[in-house]
Amino acid sequence: QVQLVESGGGLVQAGGSLTLSCAASGISFSIHTMGWYRQVPGKPRELVATITSGGMITYADSVKGRFTISRDTAKKMVYLQMNSLKPEDTAVYYCNARRCSAYWGQGTQVTVSS
Repeated sequence: QVQLVESGGGLVQAGGSLTLSCAASGISFSIHTMGWYRQVPGKPRELVATITSGGMITYADSVKGRFTISRDTAKKMVYLQMNSLKPEDTAVYYCNARRCSAYWGQGTQVTVSS
C-alpha cells in the first residue's frame, strides 16, 4: 500500500527556515513526479513545488527564490527546504506522488509567526 509520510513542520518566526521531508513507500518512486502542496482553511490546496523523475522542477511564484525542492531516489525521499519564511506561508503542507494516480500524505503543519 502507498504511504507518504511528511515530517519537519513546526512553528518558526518570520525570516526563519524549515525543512520538510517526505518518506515514500509502496510506489515506484523513481518514475513518479513528487511534489509539495499546501492548504489553509477555507482555501483550495495549492501547488508549492514539484520535481519530475527527470529532475525538472516547478515552483509557485510565491515561493521562487525562497524554497528548494529535492529528491533522493535511493532513499525514496523528497524534501522542501524553506527559507525566508513569511506569515503567509502558514499552512498544512502535503506531500504528493503522481504518475497515473495521485497519492497524498497526511500533511504537516507549518506556522510562521510575525
